[in-house]
Amino acid sequence: MVNTARRAWCDGLVHIGAVDVEGGDVRAAASALVDALYDYAEGTVFFKPTLAFGKNTFLGTRRGAISYFVGGDPDFPEDTGFALKRWAKVLYDNNAAENGIQIHGDIAITVGNVYLQNAVGDEIMVDKTFVFRRCRDGRLRL
Repeated sequence: MVNTARRAWCDGLVHIGAVDVEGGDVRAAASALVDALYDYAEGTVFFKPTLAFGKNTFLGTRRGAISYFVGGDPDFPEDTGFALKRWAKVLYDNNAAENGIQIHGDIAITVGNVYLQNAVGDEIMVDKTFVFRRCRDGRLRL
């Protein structure tokens, strides 16, 4: 389940970029990603986004998370839309331990790297810690 949730996060970044290329509603795509993978509805989210900086480095609200992915929110002016970088491929590994995942009841922790590749093949690697909680509906959310 943890790997499925991490894969959904990676695929979600690629999907939002594809929606942008097609001229679609990126805010709706980002909203769907945030609602599916972040626990803003039931819990407290500790979200320190990749490449985030400034006064909004940590995003405790659903609105802030959506702005991080697609920008355009005047309350988060430093957000240019991380998902709008049009990532062509996003992969991850769990490399903190043998399998890189710890499970403690309804909590799962994974530490590893995320590899983001754009359309021309340029790649960046960022280290990420994901902490998931099994929500009332049985889904894992950050």
